[in-house]
Amino acid sequence: MKKVTIQEIADFSGVSKFAVSRALSGKSGVSAQTREMILKAAGQLGYFKDAGKSSMMQSPLTYTEGEVRSGAILVLFPNVRYQDADSLYWGPVFNGISARLNQRGADILTLTEPSGEHVFSLLNPNAIGGIVTIGAVSTQILLDIKKLEIPVVMVDHQDPALQADAVFTDNFYCMREMMIKLVSKGYKNFQFVGQIGYAQSFYERWLGFKSVLEDHKLKQTQIAELIGPEVQEYIHEVVPKVVAAYELPEVFVCANDTTAQFVMEALLKLGIDVPGKVQLTGFDNTNESLPLLATVDVSKELLGMRAVDKLLWRMANTQSNFERLLIQGEVILREHSQ
Repeated sequence: MKKVTIQEIADFSGVSKFAVSRALSGKSGVSAQTREMILKAAGQLGYFKDAGKSSMMQSPLTYTEGEVRSGAILVLFPNVRYQDADSLYWGPVFNGISARLNQRGADILTLTEPSGEHVFSLLNPNAIGGIVTIGAVSTQILLDIKKLEIPVVMVDHQDPALQADAVFTDNFYCMREMMIKLVSKGYKNFQFVGQIGYAQSFYERWLGFKSVLEDHKLKQTQIAELIGPEVQEYIHEVVPKVVAAYELPEVFVCANDTTAQFVMEALLKLGIDVPGKVQLTGFDNTNESLPLLATVDVSKELLGMRAVDKLLWRMANTQSNFERLLIQGEVILREHSQ
């Protein structure tokens, strides 16, 4: 297969060859946002598949099944609001990781995604047995991790720049199950709310949402502003503009419970009764007090535990193909909202 060129990455991402070259080499001259966009584009085109392949994956098996590479397990959090050990979603995930590591007698280190470019040079790879990343870690940091040649498992994230095992909720199937239940109750007019490019999980929930509408031949004209790049940070501003310009749907299907809470706050501020005038659904089941029509209960602790299980297996089986483990969630219909 022909090697991906700088020009192809530039054409694909809509920037200059100079910008691509600077971004790939880690040099200054491009903004952090542009660098991340270029790195993601390069990963999608397969640029990193052959460049700098891990010698760990090319060498003969060092460990046999059942043995565990020595060293502490590093748990890496992204440097993003709402994605830390105190969050209603990520906190239980981390608790599952730490509980399983305690069961296995392994030491644990925690690190928030560093802003400095060379922080990983301070780590001794021989002292780290494996790495668990939690949530959407930047492509640049993943490339830095790749250089360490240490087994990695990602929770709720994947990136073509770093081939690794991943553990997800079965977002597509769970969203389909929830939507089918709503359609069976007679609801026909839906709008999805959430930045579908923000996380793989959001995108898969969006695909599950769309697939049910297509299966049941329900006409769908998605309001672009509700799934665009601005919605996650500025949802309190986006919702009033959408309400002023479009007819209210029967149900706002939100990417998660937090998004549903923000949408509800914006609607109530406009004097729109929730759930009287319009219904909301969520995902992740992180706020039982919300008057949601439905949500999906995700076993967040189990996500963390299974990530550790997968990492320990990977540390003993370095040459096996990478795997994507899906954890089933449970659809919850809230009777008080119907």
